[in-house]
Amino acid sequence: MKILYICTHNRCRSILSEAITNHVAGDKITARSAGSQPSGVVHPLSLQYLTEAGVPTEGLTSQSWDEFESFEPDVVVTVCDSAASESCPVWFGKSVKVHWGLSDPSKVEGSDEQKAAAFRACISEITERVNKLLPVAELSTSPAELKTALAALGAQ
Repeated sequence: MKILYICTHNRCRSILSEAITNHVAGDKITARSAGSQPSGVVHPLSLQYLTEAGVPTEGLTSQSWDEFESFEPDVVVTVCDSAASESCPVWFGKSVKVHWGLSDPSKVEGSDEQKAAAFRACISEITERVNKLLPVAELSTSPAELKTALAALGAQ
């Protein structure tokens, strides 16, 4: 299964999701991330807390979704937080679309401990969702069946 995680700037949540998915899922899922308006740089705390969690960070870059026209993902996951009134970019293509509303840990203001807690919580939430996604990735299904299986996970 191929997954493309997208958000507007591709600097934090989509990057975290890509790295964690590739780490947890091994060869069952190939994940990439992109943005509609990429910042061009990965948030440094994303790299710091991925490393702390034992997740490899090599090759992670903030990039445009235009670079993934030939990737042809099975699933596109938007990770914007609708509760924060963020507008999620819309992916046009044949992929199954899923939304994972994730709070942006890079927006947390406060002490280093508060920022660390926000990143650790986001990493934990993504890891939990990816672990639930693994059995779905092993299924060979149609897009409609895939969408139903993803909905059953509560991932939408």
